[in-house]
Amino acid sequence: MTYRRLGRSGLKVSVLSFGSWVSFGPQLDIDKAANCMTEAREHGVNFFDNAEVYSGGQSEQIMGDVIAKLGWERHSYVISSKFFWGIHGDGPDAINSHWTLNRKYLMEAIDPSLERLGLDYLDLIFCHRPDPDTPIEETVWAMHDIIASGRALYWGTSEWSADEIRAAHEIAERHHLHKPVMEQPQYNLVSREKVEQEYARLYEDIGLGLTTWSPLASGLLTGKYIDGVPEGSRATLEGYDWLRKMVTDDEANAKVARLKDVADELGCTLAQLSIAWCAANENVSTVITGASRPEQVTENMKALAVLAQLDDDVMARIEQIMGDGVDAAAQ
Repeated sequence: MTYRRLGRSGLKVSVLSFGSWVSFGPQLDIDKAANCMTEAREHGVNFFDNAEVYSGGQSEQIMGDVIAKLGWERHSYVISSKFFWGIHGDGPDAINSHWTLNRKYLMEAIDPSLERLGLDYLDLIFCHRPDPDTPIEETVWAMHDIIASGRALYWGTSEWSADEIRAAHEIAERHHLHKPVMEQPQYNLVSREKVEQEYARLYEDIGLGLTTWSPLASGLLTGKYIDGVPEGSRATLEGYDWLRKMVTDDEANAKVARLKDVADELGCTLAQLSIAWCAANENVSTVITGASRPEQVTENMKALAVLAQLDDDVMARIEQIMGDGVDAAAQ
């Protein structure tokens, strides 16, 4: 395993990490989750990603139970959670704890998250989406206070615009507060604009680190949707109509079919090639992978060997296949 600094911070995270989105709860109970997390750790993974909203808090509970069951020492892993969506519904009683980054919600969300995870502190906390109804200054102060209280060590954003990230950084600098260290954007071969263009100035200007998600575009880049949606796949889950629409995009699947030729020549799977491609970006601190079986974790980790094969010629071929305008396929 290779380890990279999280932006300009001194924290080092494994270039491939493990996340619980979708799988923990709907697909994985504690025993299956423990098998996957153990496999990831045995391959050198030290960063495990979560969020309050995943399975309505159940994902945090499962991950916390797994860590307690396995007896991992706290210094040996990095763990995160994310806040914005809330888990208390969307009625009048949840007006200040649903789709918000106001101070009340953030200060009330952190302790239940820690309780579910069975931790005294989180290594990373993210503002899971931007909140146009809350002044960024209010959010920055709240995140600073959470870190100052010792309940988290670093904070960052997820799917914020470059302007919003820069504004948060400047507010923190002006008031001598803890600055946002990292951003968690979607990044893969069909969704690239934010990481490669919009954030381009931020890596050097403020030392932004990236913990990218969905390297396989929710399964599109595995190639399993080239001939339609297989029974039992994530795209068949209730409430995932958006995913079903994305992975059945004819243009995107045509590109994936051509990309398979490159993978075959390298002796790897499409998934391994796609993960390795994300990790090849030097601005990416870690690529968050997911799995519902330990065998999938093992296969994902093989992307590290593929990374060494991605020379200029191979990268040029991939670029030629994927072309411009690929983000449209991921919307």
